[in-house]
Amino acid sequence: MNVHEYQAKDILRRYKVKVPSGKVANTAAEAEAAAQELGGPVCVVKAQVHAGGRGKGGGIKLAKSPAEARGIAEKMIGMKLVTHQTGPEGKEVHRVLVEEGCDIARELYLGVVLDRSIGRLTMMASTEGGVEIEEVAARSPERILREVIDPAVGLQPYQARKLAFGLGLPKESTGKAVAFMTGLYRAFVECD
Repeated sequence: MNVHEYQAKDILRRYKVKVPSGKVANTAAEAEAAAQELGGPVCVVKAQVHAGGRGKGGGIKLAKSPAEARGIAEKMIGMKLVTHQTGPEGKEVHRVLVEEGCDIARELYLGVVLDRSIGRLTMMASTEGGVEIEEVAARSPERILREVIDPAVGLQPYQARKLAFGLGLPKESTGKAVAFMTGLYRAFVECD
């Protein structure tokens, strides 16, 4: 399924998965208005193209004011974003996501994938967030936690707790992590 980040986050919100607030902008003026509406000391302007590695390619930038968000969007909208997934021809940016900034203590990875070798959905998690998971799999496969999901019963709370503990989440955050993982799993299955 090819969806942009803003579309994926809209889907996740429907399943009660907590994601940062954001607004899509097709123009620099819309980006400035979105940053103003979000408020806060910082926002993130993100190119919306179907490719990974956007940050490394210059497609994700921090803005410390609505005017700065406008300036970033002016440069980003219409540019050819080149990443390892686009090839040298790049992809043209037609819109950006302006998202509230947040104080990041650490980055984690969580995803649901179809493990074709066993024909089952698997929830994967890693403390190596912010790095492409393919790099982690090649360099340090032991840092990827996996829970195979039985299709007859779906993701079980004990499996989500096991992943939360494996990620080193504080005990008081386990309930939120279970709800997050359950929502992610439901979104994956129900939206195919």
